[in-house]
Amino acid sequence: MWIAQITDTHIKQVGKLTYGCINTASYLERAVAKLNALRPRPDLVLITGDLVDFGHPQEYAHLRQLLEPLVIPYLVIPGNHDEREALRQAFSDHDYLPASGFLHYAIDGRYPLRIVGLDTLVPGESRGELCEQRLQWLAQTLAAQPTAPTLVMMHHPPFISGIEHMDRIGLTGTPEFAEILRQHPQVQAVVCGHLHRNIFTTVGGRPVLCSVSPAHQVALELEGGEPGGFTLEPPGFMLHRWKDGTLLSHAVVLGDFEGPYPFYDANGKLLDE
Repeated sequence: MWIAQITDTHIKQVGKLTYGCINTASYLERAVAKLNALRPRPDLVLITGDLVDFGHPQEYAHLRQLLEPLVIPYLVIPGNHDEREALRQAFSDHDYLPASGFLHYAIDGRYPLRIVGLDTLVPGESRGELCEQRLQWLAQTLAAQPTAPTLVMMHHPPFISGIEHMDRIGLTGTPEFAEILRQHPQVQAVVCGHLHRNIFTTVGGRPVLCSVSPAHQVALELEGGEPGGFTLEPPGFMLHRWKDGTLLSHAVVLGDFEGPYPFYDANGKLLDE
């Protein structure tokens, strides 16, 4: 099974730019074209939050329009820029989303990997939260399928990144989350966003993979590098392969680059000899 992950698309209303200079819609169009062109084509796309910029219904309508050409099934989870009820309404045809309450869910039986989506949104705030209710739901959901290989998707990363202005709007409830992961070895990995950077670590003994955005990235300003900003570093997404009981992940860069060039000529001779 091949699973693509895109995150932090930050789609605005038609014609508007993020921070006055970033056309996130055109970046998402490019990501969709790349996803459709991948061979083998992914079986599923996970979109891990901050789907839009202000949670407006018009933004979600624009997002749906941009995702229409995507020929691969996809799952969504909210981030801090999303609005829970507007998202629920915009994706009312996505039957895995609950009709009320938190927007988390488990996808059972459709794929070789069980997919668990976890809602970390705190309305009106940039930080994320795993409250007692959400943690209890996660523990019960994982306990219900203790032998099913599982991938957890969420927006806020459950770790401290060292990018201090982002860590201040990080996730609460992480010690308890880590303990739940320790108790459930069937969790193959946690995938998340929010930081707009490729960052890899472990939490509760499980791999955690944070992806760049298909648009702008958070500047790498570590240990007090203030005030915090964004860059137009190469955009991208993650591509995960589940095969023979092993999860392997690629970081994919979006853009037009020279190549690929052959290593060998038609006779099998190394070209730089």
